[in-house]
Amino acid sequence: MPHPSPDDLLVFLAVARSGRLTTAATQLGINHTTVARRLTALERDMRMGKLLVRSSSGWQPSEVGRRLVAHAEAIEAAVHLATGIRGEYPALTGVVRMISPDAFGGLVVGGAMARLRRRHPGIQVEMINVARRAQQHRVGLDLEVVVGRPAAHRAEAIHLSDYHLGVYASRAYLAETGGIPSALADLDGAPLVYYVTSLLEVDLLDRPRQAMPAVRSAIGATNVFVHVEATRAGAGVGVLPCYVADRHDDLVRLLPDELDFTADYWLVAAPEVLRRPVVRELVDALVAQARTMRLDQRAGSPS
Repeated sequence: MPHPSPDDLLVFLAVARSGRLTTAATQLGINHTTVARRLTALERDMRMGKLLVRSSSGWQPSEVGRRLVAHAEAIEAAVHLATGIRGEYPALTGVVRMISPDAFGGLVVGGAMARLRRRHPGIQVEMINVARRAQQHRVGLDLEVVVGRPAAHRAEAIHLSDYHLGVYASRAYLAETGGIPSALADLDGAPLVYYVTSLLEVDLLDRPRQAMPAVRSAIGATNVFVHVEATRAGAGVGVLPCYVADRHDDLVRLLPDELDFTADYWLVAAPEVLRRPVVRELVDALVAQARTMRLDQRAGSPS
């Protein structure tokens, strides 16, 4: 019986993780026809039937393929160790595709990548920015960062950090409207800058609006940085992540005792994706960056 090629096993591993031939081809630096040819050769050499089966979410390992993944990962790890035989592990290269809320993506992912690229300049992140629930199928994606503990199916969920949402206004806006509110009733009729209600998927993020039923929507946007800049411009009061808003001296937090909302960030990924060295490095960097930034620190009283 012919021995399976280690290169073919690594190609199989890339497809098993990504679910797509084209994605695996991009990661490996080859074309998708070569990927298909390598998979055919591996199935021929293994003589164990189909190693990958097509599903609604892309290519998934068969029962035999799932057993083979662990052996392919061992080869991947051995190659990584062998290249570090001179006493230093080599710089990792590869693309990590992820979905993240925009504030977390801009500040936490950005800070993590700045730190990570000093050691691994070949790591690249491609990111879609949206706040949404965890998906059951992550075809073409490696990682999801979501708000609120997810009901992860065949995936691992890693708690990244809690954070606080508060209500803010610009100093100019407060000067025009009579000063800092002293009671919730003082916000009745105030224009609100926040998410578009009909597009909001995360119930946790709707709690601030429910706590202020007498405000009126002024600007609805799907991007937190739009919320911040519109609030700074005086368009209304904004519900903002404290770790974002507190970077701006022209914003004042309103009623911090009454209007304090805790949310949390979670990372979701398939177990086989988390075993990729390049993904593992990024996840570790995200955890460290969130801890360094102290996202869960509660802002103080207005001044």
